[in-house]
Amino acid sequence: MKLLGLLLVFGCTFGGLILTAGMEKAIHLLMAVILPATPGEALIIMGCAIAAFLVANTVDTVKGTMKYFGSLIKPLEYNKSDYIELLSMLFTVFKLARTKGFLALEQHVENPHESELFAQFPKFHSNHHAEEFLCDYLRMISLGIEDPAKIGGLMDKEIAEMEHHETHPGHAVHHMAEGIPALGIVAAVLGVIKTMASISEPPEVLGKLIGSALVGTFLGVWLSYGIFGPIALAMIERAESKVLYFKVIKVGTIAYLEGAAPQVAIEFARKIIPHNLQPSFIELEEILNELPAPTA
Repeated sequence: MKLLGLLLVFGCTFGGLILTAGMEKAIHLLMAVILPATPGEALIIMGCAIAAFLVANTVDTVKGTMKYFGSLIKPLEYNKSDYIELLSMLFTVFKLARTKGFLALEQHVENPHESELFAQFPKFHSNHHAEEFLCDYLRMISLGIEDPAKIGGLMDKEIAEMEHHETHPGHAVHHMAEGIPALGIVAAVLGVIKTMASISEPPEVLGKLIGSALVGTFLGVWLSYGIFGPIALAMIERAESKVLYFKVIKVGTIAYLEGAAPQVAIEFARKIIPHNLQPSFIELEEILNELPAPTA
């Protein structure tokens, strides 16, 4: 859908040009003015924008930005079935802790990669960051730190740091997009300077030079609001969907620590999942009832 949106940006831009100027005139403008001027103007605008991006950001952010361009193909990190699996895993963990105590989780927490319990849930089990996140707090709880406020506060801080890290590439691209129109003006001003140096030329030559200069302004605004601004927002959306997975873990864990029964704790976690990804209460209940009894 997002790639379709980008294609529509191109289609509507040049389709509008054809509608307003006519096919013949539009083709003439493209071939005689816009396309010849584009390489130089684009080099000034995007070259400076990318250079400024590299100056302003760390290597880690640059690498993260490249990774998050995949958000155009896969907008969300997790789908409905992934959340059903996560809730099922949490339910199994809480049920085992309720029936046999948190010490029964010790072997799973200390060696999560070899845990048969976690291996039942392959998407979660392959997500080493999420698995370590849960196991770290289960380990703390098994050591006697069972205050929901302390565990919840620590979880909130870790999730906040994670959210800042994951959304930073999108925000960095957004800041770059905000500067691109100004760089378009720089390119246009350079084009005007070039035009003024040819002020003695006939009107038809000056008109073409002025039109070429204005391509810089067009590209700056168009690239910012039509291309890179939307891409930045898509990257932020993907990052937030990644962090939400950890928030679901946090809400379920804290609800259980506050004394909720395993199924009630899972209901707390279910409620913060977006409606388009959220399983219904009945749907989830049926799935949880079919889970095998947890064993230590």
